[in-house]
Amino acid sequence: MTINNLKDVYFDQLQDLHSACSQSMEATAELGRAAKNEELSKALIAGVNGISEGLDVLKTICATHDLDPKGEHCKGMEGLVTEARAHGIKADISDDDARDAVIITQYQRMVHYALAGYGSVVAFANRLGLDDDAAKLQKLLDETYDGDRHMTAIATGGVNKAAA
Repeated sequence: MTINNLKDVYFDQLQDLHSACSQSMEATAELGRAAKNEELSKALIAGVNGISEGLDVLKTICATHDLDPKGEHCKGMEGLVTEARAHGIKADISDDDARDAVIITQYQRMVHYALAGYGSVVAFANRLGLDDDAAKLQKLLDETYDGDRHMTAIATGGVNKAAA
């Protein structure tokens, strides 16, 4: 896609975000299965459900603009997913609590990429006067922040202490 204006940037970033979320959803499910802490595992499963719902919203927004949501491959998330698998699942970690701490770290790295993406597309939609898009994307941004804060609470509420 040739980028000529902010609307083109917006479309490109919607596609990138769709790709990022698709990739992170599978990795999040894997992290959830690897987690030993029950609260962490449940939170990651909830994260998978949230990502899936977000993908549905992104597909709907793309459809309103006759845009293929799969038109982009996010190499940034590809790298983060590779790291999450290498460090959170495949790494030689003998202590389950330490693995859970690593899982949280890797998950939050992926989430923070999504936060940056959602924040950008919200700003673009607002500037372009796409109020309906902006409202839907803001909701996804808020939900993603909530998930990130919940993961931090799990880490500071017991996982990190157990890993120490």
